[in-house]
Amino acid sequence: MIAESAIALLALGAAASVRPWSLLARAPALAGPVLATLAILPWLWALPVLHHAPLQLQWSGAVLVLLMLGWPLAIPVLLLVGALACLVSPLTAAAALGIAVWQGVVPATLALLLGAALRRWLPANPFVYVLGRGFLGAVLCLFAAGLLAQEFGAPLPGISQELGAVARWLMAWGDAFVTGMLTAIFVAFRPQWLLTWSDRRYLRQ
Repeated sequence: MIAESAIALLALGAAASVRPWSLLARAPALAGPVLATLAILPWLWALPVLHHAPLQLQWSGAVLVLLMLGWPLAIPVLLLVGALACLVSPLTAAAALGIAVWQGVVPATLALLLGAALRRWLPANPFVYVLGRGFLGAVLCLFAAGLLAQEFGAPLPGISQELGAVARWLMAWGDAFVTGMLTAIFVAFRPQWLLTWSDRRYLRQ
């Protein structure tokens, strides 16, 4: 719990230093994604303890939240999601913090770094954004975060590390498929819900 607390405090401090709440004033359309995240994601994070199964599948959604809200706003929202998951389920505070860090903060931060690399090394193209950040990039970030959670956090209960790695790989693909699909839909119909999207950059407008 010490490592999770340190990661959460460091990320929250870095995010707060750029005043993420000001993003809502400049982009009021983000209020919808914020409220949707707070309404839906706590239940998805709490699902493993609400529904007992031999393999506790874990959903993240953090990469989609990062694409919608940007890193400074996504971090406090994801930590709040962890607190809400604790309130609506039998999760302990320590377990909720671990989920918020390994399923929220870490994959969102990895997605931020990957996005910066794609912007630096690949052309500004809608397919690069949707496939690179919304789908394939999400797979890599979620799987990497899962491996880090398995190594430094809490492993999946009742299974070996090898099987846990396979389960995290498969879940990363499922999570990324939904992330990529929603990213493509938002780019086409609700680009104002994606803070990381820019018509000027990707469509040359």
